Amino acid sequence: MLELQDICFTKDGKQILKHINLKIDEQKFIAITGPNGSGKSTLAKVIMGIFQPTSGKILLEGKDITHLSITERARLGIGFAFQQPVRFKGLTVKDLLNIASGEELKFTQACDYLSDVGLCAKEYINREITAELSGGELKRIEIAMLAAKKSKLTIFDEPEAGIDLWSFQSLIHVFEKMHAETQGSIVIISHQEKILNIADELILLTDGQVEKIGSKEEVLPLLLSSSQVCSRLKKEDY
Repeated sequence: MLELQDICFTKDGKQILKHINLKIDEQKFIAITGPNGSGKSTLAKVIMGIFQPTSGKILLEGKDITHLSITERARLGIGFAFQQPVRFKGLTVKDLLNIASGEELKFTQACDYLSDVGLCAKEYINREITAELSGGELKRIEIAMLAAKKSKLTIFDEPEAGIDLWSFQSLIHVFEKMHAETQGSIVIISHQEKILNIADELILLTDGQVEKIGSKEEVLPLLLSSSQVCSRLKKEDY
């Protein structure tokens, strides 16, 4: 479905991604993990088209999308949830759900998407996207939008950020439901063990390179080792 061929990305003279080769098959639930600063979020943004790779090629269902814009990739079926959600002033929550789904949703359908992410539908359905909404509320609205969009490939960049523990547990069920209902692939950038545990496959990124692809039993011990090394390096810097 999605293939990254020898992807490199350099910013301000620093090579952040180094010769990334990955294949994400259809209907897969993939978690990309690794130490802080390993390039995880950068990789997600390269896939979405927010950043252009310095070299390499990105294929979606065999089509070269390397130089396509974010909008063009979205039209081809890639959805993206930012670590810090975007605010859409002047629109209501219902407007956003309709735009995401590509149709006028019934009231009950829109309410279901909001209820799934732990928001009271009657309270939020007609609310405008203003500064009054917290980061956690915006995050959940964005996840509801992506559930409504039903993309071929949906990418979440650290969805746990700004979400309280109770709501986060509910979101785990949202991801599982999305995976089952959309028949698409989900890629989540995360450190959270609960997310890593439900993924079909884990990708461990270390220092901008793919260190390991495999099951949680194969990858988690390496993740722990990498995190301990990075922790020691940070302490020695001080």
